[in-house]
Parts: sequence; C-alpha cells; structure tokens
Amino acid sequence: MSSRMTTAAPYVADERVRALLAAAEDGPLWLAVQAPAGYGKSTLLRELAEAVQRGGADRGVIFADDAHLLPEERLRELAEQVAEQRGGLVLAYRPWPRPAALGQLVARLRPFVLAPFSERQTAEYLGPGASAALARYLHAQAGGVPRFVERLAVAVEQPGGEVPPAALVQFRADLDGLPADVRGLLLASATGVELPADLLGALLDADLVTVDELLDAARATGLLGPDGRPVPVARRAVALLSPAAQRTAVWQRLAELQLARGGTVLPLARSVLAAGVGGAGLAAAFEAAADEALADEPALAAELFAHASAAGRPTAARRALAAALAGDLDAGLRIADQLVAVESSPDRAAGAAVAATALAHRGQLGRSAELYGWSGTPSSVAFATVGFLGTGRPERATQVAPDGPPTLLAGAAALMAEGVRESLTGSATGALSTLVQAAALLEPAGQAVLLPDSPAALAALVALHSGELDMGESVLDRAVAVDMGATLMSRRHRLLQAWTLMVRGRTAAAQERLASLGAARLEPRDLLFAAALEVGIARRNSDLATLHRGWGRAREAVMRHPVDLFTLLPLGELAVAAARLGEQARLVAHLRDADALLERLGNPPLWTTPLRWSGLHAAILAEEPAAADEHVAALVRSGDHSRYGSVVAAAALSWIEVLRGIVDPAKVEAAARGLHGAGLCWDAARLAGQAAIRTSDRRAMTTLLDCARLFQGRPQGTRSSAAEHMPDATAQPAQTRLSEREQEVAELVLTGLTYKQIGDRLFISAKTVEHHVARMRQRLGCTSRSDLLARLRAMTADRPGGEPLRRAPWPRRPSE
Repeated sequence: MSSRMTTAAPYVADERVRALLAAAEDGPLWLAVQAPAGYGKSTLLRELAEAVQRGGADRGVIFADDAHLLPEERLRELAEQVAEQRGGLVLAYRPWPRPAALGQLVARLRPFVLAPFSERQTAEYLGPGASAALARYLHAQAGGVPRFVERLAVAVEQPGGEVPPAALVQFRADLDGLPADVRGLLLASATGVELPADLLGALLDADLVTVDELLDAARATGLLGPDGRPVPVARRAVALLSPAAQRTAVWQRLAELQLARGGTVLPLARSVLAAGVGGAGLAAAFEAAADEALADEPALAAELFAHASAAGRPTAARRALAAALAGDLDAGLRIADQLVAVESSPDRAAGAAVAATALAHRGQLGRSAELYGWSGTPSSVAFATVGFLGTGRPERATQVAPDGPPTLLAGAAALMAEGVRESLTGSATGALSTLVQAAALLEPAGQAVLLPDSPAALAALVALHSGELDMGESVLDRAVAVDMGATLMSRRHRLLQAWTLMVRGRTAAAQERLASLGAARLEPRDLLFAAALEVGIARRNSDLATLHRGWGRAREAVMRHPVDLFTLLPLGELAVAAARLGEQARLVAHLRDADALLERLGNPPLWTTPLRWSGLHAAILAEEPAAADEHVAALVRSGDHSRYGSVVAAAALSWIEVLRGIVDPAKVEAAARGLHGAGLCWDAARLAGQAAIRTSDRRAMTTLLDCARLFQGRPQGTRSSAAEHMPDATAQPAQTRLSEREQEVAELVLTGLTYKQIGDRLFISAKTVEHHVARMRQRLGCTSRSDLLARLRAMTADRPGGEPLRRAPWPRRPSE
C-alpha cells in the first residue's frame, strides 16, 4: 500500500503522545515507556529522540530500549544518573521480566504505558487508500498490536476469510525464541478452551506462582492479550508454527484433563482439526467434541465422529445421525446400511432409524415405514404409523409403541401419528391442533432431532388442505426460527412457506422464497415441491416460457417420487400445469395411484378436496366438461365435512355454471368471497373475473370486476374512462374475434410487459408481438392503446394467470 503512513504516525494523533513530544522539545525527559512486544516502543523512542534534537536539548539524554534485558550493573548506572538529574533518561521495557533493579529505576521515572491501536489508528496507519472494512478486519485480527497490523497490511488485500500463510510465517521468529513452557501455555490458549489456573498448573506441571509468572511472560510477548486470550492472528500462528511434537503433546494432555474435569473440548477439537493433528490419543476428545457439536453443527460433528471412528472409537451410529442431520443423506445411508447389515451390531436399530429417515426424504415413504417398524423404538414406531398411513396402508399402522423414556422426540412422534390419523377420520381442526402441539413440543430440541417429516410441515399441509393458512404460516415461522430438524427439514419448511404464499396469490414473494434455496441439491420430496412451485408460479403469472421450462424439471421430479398422501398438493398443481400444456397423459398413472391411495384410506375429505379442486381446473383447461362435472360432484359430496369443503364446493358449482353461460352475480360474488376468506385469493379473483367476462349485464360486470381487483389486492374503481363509456356489448364474447395466440399476447400486455419481454416468453420476436397488438386494435375497433387496454381488461377481468378465453359457453348438462 503505497499510501500507507509510517508506524509512528498513528501515535502522533494520540493526545498523550503529542503532549509528550512537545515536552521533549522543551526540556529534559525522565520517562519509562512500558508495553508488550510489538506495541511500538522503539518507534516512540525514535520520535522522542528527534523531538529532543529539534528542541536543541539532546545533550546528555540517554535512550535505553529493551531495558528489561539490561544487566543489573547497567541499570544501577542509569539509576545514578537519575539520582543526580544529569541530562535525561528515556527507558522502554516490557512488563516481563521485571528485575528488581529495573523496578527500582522505573519507580523514579515518569510512567508512560502504550496501548494497542484503536480502530481509527489502524485506519490511519493503512492510509486513505484502504477501505473501512479492511481496517476493521485487520484491527480485529491483529488485536490492535501495531507490529501485527504491519505484518497483515503487507499480506492481506481484502477483508474476511483466513489470514494468508505469508502473514503467519512472520510469527515464526517470535515463537522460536520463547521458552518451552511459555510456548506450551500459548498452545493451550490457542485452543479457545477456558484455562483456570489450576488446569494450567496441571497441564504445565507448575505451581500457581509459576503459572502467574508464565502468564505474565506470555502477555509480554504481545501474542497473548491482557484478558489471557491470544490475539486472533497469533492464535492461528501459534497453532500452525509451533513444533509438531510439542503441539500434539500439549493438546493431548489438555484433552485428557478436560475430559477428566467434564469440561468442553469442542474448541480444542476445532484447533486440532485446523492444524491437521490426529491420532489415537485424541480419539476420546474428538468423540466428546462431536457429541457437543451434534445439536448445532452436525456437519462438524460428522467430521469429528469420523476421526474418532478412525482411531477405533464406536461412533458409527452417531456419525450416520450427524451426516443425515447435516443433509448428507448419501453418507448417512451408507453408514446406516452397514450397521443394519451386521447382525452383531448393537446399533442396528439406530442405523435403521437413520436409513428410514433418509428414505422418507427420498420419496420412499413405504420402505421408510418398514424400516421404522423394524427399528422398534418408541419414536420409530410412531414414524412408521405416519408412513403407513401416508402410503395408504392403515392396516399396518397398528403396532403398539414399546415402553421407553418419555423424550421430546418420542412424545412429538406419537402426536404426529395421532394427528395424521385424525386428519383421515376426524376433524381438520382436531388434526391441526394435535400437530401444532407436536411442533411446540419439539421446538426446544431444535436442530438436534432427525425427522422423516416435521410436525410443523405436517401441520402446514393440513392447514393448506383445510384453508387454515394463517395457522400454517405461524407454525412454519416458528419451525424456521428454531431450525427444527436442522438442514434436512429447513428446505421443506421454506418450500411450504413459499407454497402458502403462492396459494394466496403472492407469486413474487413465493418466487423469492423459492429462490432463497439457492443451488442446494434437493432430495426428491423437496424437488417435487420445488418443481411444482416453479410451474405453479409461472402459470399464475402467465409466464408460458418459464412454464414450459419448468415442466421438463417437473416431469423428472414426479417420476422420481411415488405418490403418497403428503405430496398430493404438488401432484394436483402439476395436473393443472399439464392440462395447460396439453401434457395430461404424462400424469395419468400418478393420478390413478393417488385415487387408489385415497380410496384405500376411505376418501378422507380433508385430503381429497384440494386434489379434486385441482382436477376441476385441469378439466376446465383441457375442455373436458364431463370430467369437470365428476370433480364438482365429488366436491359437493364432501362439502359438508368442513367449512373449507363447503366453500370449495360452492365455488366449484358456481364456476361450472359460469362456464355454461349462467352468471348469477350474487352467487358468484359469495363463492369468490368464500374462496378469498379461505386464503385462495388468486382463485377468488379468477372466478370473479371469469364471471365478469361472461355476463351481458353491464352493472354485474362492473361489480364482478371490482371484486376481482379487490381479491387481487387492487383498488376498486380503477377502470379507465374509455371502459366507463363502453356499451354493454363489450361484455359479449368479442374474444371470439381473437386468435389463441392473440389471447396469449393480450394477457401478457395487461401484465405490463414490454413487447420484447412478451416475445421472449412466447418465443416470438418483438416485431411479431407488435403486429399482433395492431391486429387486436383493428379487430376490436379500438382507436388508441388506452382504448385497447380498457377493452382487454373488460374481457379478461384484469387478472394475472388466467387460462385462455373460451370461444363459446360449455354445453348444458342433459338435466339442465
């Protein structure tokens, strides 16, 4: 850094130093400067010597650096000079060692203690070319010690990350000159373990007086701060540059002492891993440290368990658990399978539970339930019940849980099984309450529990299936806050949060939440939800290009995941997308499996209703009136089971009537408000909009358009003046004059996209889009763009994401 100031310059900005330099110019000095190594004592002495010269009073002034190393005879000579007040004397010395003669001499001089750089002084030293972030980083790493700041400034260009080896190598000279016991103390301190005096005494084989002396000696080096902790950069340098034999011996001995005392060994294990130290002598410490890290840092725990296992410790089951908690299901499954395969292994049940969890996340819920049942622990039996019910095998979900300790996991698992069972045979409210209780019970365990599914996720699914979106969002928010189930469940919780936002019509927020997952590899169950979210958001946004791209990924995701009870939501969403794209044949087998699953479970209304609702909209998009009637009939049959069921049934009846040209504005508005109240805001707006473009009643059309805007979160009465003066004929099927491509362009024009953006989505040029818009203006008799937009809004209810406009009403049923 060419603009960097000299080492002394920051001190000049210190008020005490400025006053001292001014005094040096005016007269003789009798001064004792104390500080550990690296604090700039020698630099300050040079500055003082120059000040004395500037004042012309340098005759007879003695400057003595490193006075703590001077022989006793020389210290007595200097004491005589002080006694006779001849010339002046400026001493610089470390606080340790402190010979008696030095103490007597210093007592007769004015004391001046140098402090570390402040952050401001560090920034001044670096110069104006350095960023504030770099100054903060170097100050923190160096602990404000000027010499360490200087070393780092040469080698570090960007803040953050590890200090480069080039900066650490410069500490070798500092360490090589230290006594072995001082270096041993620094090695112990570098682990981050709390080091009370008695522990240090046992470690260094020294009495308490000697321990205090060693601490003073270590502080005098500047490597150890006043609080007894090493400066951050010095901590890493000590750990990496100390002789390997001494480092290993000190850390092994410290580990033994800590384990004997029942103290934490995790900080020690971190230092050992960073330095690449291992061996059988540290195996017990690695194992204990892994147990400490398991709840909060499962990936680190898995690494530590692996080191302990390599040294002969029996940690395989816990290693599999840690790997799974960290999201590494490959490693977890591999280790767990090995445990299960060995008949003599005492950890077969634990291995089976880990394998069962991994299989559940990979979509193999049936196989997961089998393994959980075989494992036989109280929590495993409960999870097996959830799996058997989720795969439509209620006859297998009868195993009685064995007696066992009433842990949080066992209690929550039992409630999860009870909640799922109640969702099939009881009320949605009761099931949701039971699952929310299970989630609350498990919250204190946070990341420390391995789950095939979390009670929060199951509660959110029940909430989505029953229109209790507020409750679903609340329980998910709490699960995310406590990181329930660690990495393995965090993605599922965020996906369900995104799903709730999508259902509410908040597609931008849903897309943002989906994007927050980043490029993380998703297990098949999460991948299925993510793929369905992508196409669901694209469909609601009329983003045909993204819908086409997402459909390819969705097809792969649905092929990798067998149908189960807890993936009916994404299956239903994909069924609608498939109908939109004319790809219904791709999902026939999966939808048949879903019907068979629900049939085996007695067609429980809570789980059946949303799938039927999706099936209705798929039939509408595919122009299949008979299939739509079948779904409506099923919705009506289960409509009296719950408030949500009755709302959806009423909306389904109203929707079909609208498609057949029967528009009862009051009935439509009531049905749409019911949907909106159940959280289906986008569906509510779409129903009102569909009715508005199919009625010939001008007043009814206006009312329904206002409802559609309200349900979309738009203010009422926002129509343009051109629309206000349109004759009633505008509500007639003028859309029959538009081609299918023009209808797609019209929908995207109304979303505010540019011609280029529309062209990108439809895979046509911007010029072609402009041509379509010109033809639409001509066909609809519009004289201006604003007139065209008003006319299109009247035709499409100003909504995002509707399906293509119908050319004619659906045929009436024979009984009508």
